[in-house]
Amino acid sequence: MTTTPRKVPAHAVTSLFLERQHLDRPRGRRLNAANLTRFAEDTGGIQLDTINVVERAHHLTLWSRFDVYDRKKLDGLGYGSRLLYEYWAHAACLVPIAHVPKWRHIMDSLRWSSRSAYWHKWIQKNRRVLEEVEAAIRERGPLASADFEDVTKTRRGGWWNRKPATHALDYLWMSGRTAVHSRVNFHKRYDLLERVVPNGFGPEPPLGEDGFWRWHLRQSLHGMGAATLADLRMYLSFPLASDARRSALRDAVEAGEVVELEVATAGRPLPWFALAEDLPALERAAARRVPSRGTALLSPFDSLLWHRERVRRLFGYDYTIEVYVPAPKRRHGYYSLPILHDGHIIGRLDPKTHRAERRLELKSVHFESWFAAKKTPPGPLKAKLERAAALAGTAEAIASLARFVGADSVTIGRISPASLGPELRRALR
Repeated sequence: MTTTPRKVPAHAVTSLFLERQHLDRPRGRRLNAANLTRFAEDTGGIQLDTINVVERAHHLTLWSRFDVYDRKKLDGLGYGSRLLYEYWAHAACLVPIAHVPKWRHIMDSLRWSSRSAYWHKWIQKNRRVLEEVEAAIRERGPLASADFEDVTKTRRGGWWNRKPATHALDYLWMSGRTAVHSRVNFHKRYDLLERVVPNGFGPEPPLGEDGFWRWHLRQSLHGMGAATLADLRMYLSFPLASDARRSALRDAVEAGEVVELEVATAGRPLPWFALAEDLPALERAAARRVPSRGTALLSPFDSLLWHRERVRRLFGYDYTIEVYVPAPKRRHGYYSLPILHDGHIIGRLDPKTHRAERRLELKSVHFESWFAAKKTPPGPLKAKLERAAALAGTAEAIASLARFVGADSVTIGRISPASLGPELRRALR
């Protein structure tokens, strides 16, 4: 790491990041096997989450790339054709099937758990439960947690107090002995891995410790285009192993596979890194005047937002998932969705789907102060936006989201600043 870092403009990093996240054309692609596979392989994972106040997180993430699509088609591609596989990459994710052999190194050990001591103790105490659950799946699978009786019959609360069979299902899945076969009403159904993944792990041998972290580093850098050490830690954040990640980075730089960059962004100077093979892509990104064309609303769990500090550096946008904030302290709403327009994040809205009423409610819409004042955007992308076009794009994205969640009507509460309210409401008519 002693060579002089190559200077790269920050707008090039932002532009390539949008491209790798398939947001250079938000809602501009069709959902098909090739596009779904490419998106999952570029990002490394599509995050899953249980919150369903608007729509499941992975559906929102895919809608922001593919616009309105048939959920049955996604199930057919992901679980039927086995293009995707459920595992942890950044929390629970849908990862591309080609990455399953790469994750085998983690599956083969308890290092996937930050509570490995607990798991060792639990396995010793519950080995019979593990064997019985695996045997039941082998004989009757695919099975869900609800298919197993809670033999302890105790009152439960919290993750660690679940019934033993549910713990066994998690362990068998994370250790690669079973896999998620499908979901019914978002509940996982498990089967043996060799019956879910074609050819199991295939002929590819396990990567080993060094090989896994070299792959993990390359995948993270590819997904972001260029990254700081903190970005690498927070993007594909699983598993937690800072020393191994740093060692892989150091070795890759010494081998010339990764190069250090100097990128001027707000805040204190930080070392940046990129794959050597991505230098031409960064040069092309630097030449783009507009890095993205179109408008989308982003899931709070979108991979573009996985590291909040990176979002501040590259977009000048401060974002918090307020699901975890006490209601009296929330500023923008329980499940606010950032509004991305032409590569800029111009605001956020707080939606709720009323399914019985077939209504999409926007409890509030908040635009950034620079956007409302028609000022130059913060962050490295300095091109001014045409406000009328941005509001029209926002309205069109809201209408598309309404169609996607099956809403026949859209109702809007507070718009901030209020001066933008009439124009946005007119655009929504």
